Amino acid sequence: MTRGLTGGLKGGRGAPAVLVPGDVVRAVAAVSVVVGLARFGVIAGALFLLVLGGAFLARALALPTALDVGFGGTMLVAAWAAQLDWYLAISWLDLVVHAVATGLVAAVAHRLLVRLGAAPPVEGPPLDAPPVRRERRPRLGAGVLTAAAGTALATLWELGEWAGYTYLDSRIQVGYDDTVGDLAAGTAGAVVAGVLVARAGLRGARS
Repeated sequence: MTRGLTGGLKGGRGAPAVLVPGDVVRAVAAVSVVVGLARFGVIAGALFLLVLGGAFLARALALPTALDVGFGGTMLVAAWAAQLDWYLAISWLDLVVHAVATGLVAAVAHRLLVRLGAAPPVEGPPLDAPPVRRERRPRLGAGVLTAAAGTALATLWELGEWAGYTYLDSRIQVGYDDTVGDLAAGTAGAVVAGVLVARAGLRGARS
């Protein structure tokens, strides 16, 4: 088996699947879908199903262990916090979760765009690539793209919260202060993720 640029393990044809630490998170997410649906209803079940889908996307992208576990675990905690009213009990928890979750989502979004061929890898193309394919500052581009993707996704999430409150469940916490605070925290998390992605590319270029 060889380790690819994404940090995951790749086996040959017919090789058995390799269990990784993130699979524990995926197992808990799968159980949460059943428990959430039975205990809290269809909306909660759909939320946990979304978390499970994201966790399996992380598996498909063969993310590094820390990002895989951190992403899936944070999404799982965020979903359970909503169902158990932790955000009401702990006033600052919502902002912290939005910042951390958005940063992790931004990093995963960048990996996905690279995998789809929609963005260059943070290390940039090989030195012997044609000049037209060479970016002068690939790390800067990767950082800006990561931050922008995270901010955009944070905005879409707030739109989803508003739609959920308006059409599905009035218990969803929305409001001007809540939305602006969440967007500010999410943007901060996305910017931090962009800096970390750029720094990771710098370390990779030096190694």
